[in-house]
Amino acid sequence: MLKKLTLLRERVQDWQAYPFSVAAIRELNALVFRSRICFFAGENGTGKSTLLEAIAAHYGFGREGGNRNFRNDSTESNHSIDPLVKALRLSFGKRTGIGFFLRAESFFNTASHIDQVGVSEGYGGRSLHTRSHGETFFTVLDLKFRRNGLFLLDEPEAALSPQRQLSFLVLIHDVLRKFKDAQFIISTHSPVLLAYPKAQILSFDEGRIHEVDYEQTGSFQVAHRFLNHREEFLEELFADAPSLFEED
Repeated sequence: MLKKLTLLRERVQDWQAYPFSVAAIRELNALVFRSRICFFAGENGTGKSTLLEAIAAHYGFGREGGNRNFRNDSTESNHSIDPLVKALRLSFGKRTGIGFFLRAESFFNTASHIDQVGVSEGYGGRSLHTRSHGETFFTVLDLKFRRNGLFLLDEPEAALSPQRQLSFLVLIHDVLRKFKDAQFIISTHSPVLLAYPKAQILSFDEGRIHEVDYEQTGSFQVAHRFLNHREEFLEELFADAPSLFEED
């Protein structure tokens, strides 16, 4: 299990350059992981996916997704996080190198790479491109995550319907129950996924990384208000928004 993440600040050469220009990354000193399931929550641009990708790269996973044996690092833009990767220290109770990194943004490229190198047998026996996006995601989750290891997921809800998100929670629960050395770190906006019982939630909002309760997350607060006061919520939203059809 990943116990602690430390930013070795003496290794940072330029605090104004990305990714240290992101407030939550710039203010980072150390994070302690106290649960086998931890969520990174926060608005877009707050650094949660950036830090997750840096953990994956430091651990040896492919930048676009995969594990230490299967990797597709063709996207040059992902190497912009290299300064952060080099400045991290990961402390483990047990480091096996086993696990998987699932990155929604680049999963199409990963699926194509699976076809190119001819390893589709390990992913259900046929090209992942022959399935819908949601089916593809869940196939990988079902085949690659039922074991011990460090499992990193970046916004998996992008491919999962609300019903599939509930199924994913069941899968996580089953894995954590059966495999004592399985650990999940998930970057997400989903109020469904964030609701997993006793999960550790780290918010990247307010320019710093800090632990919050489920009800304190922006995802929960927006969803709760929308579902319970939908008409009032939309009336306020549209009143504050300029019309898209107004003439100049």
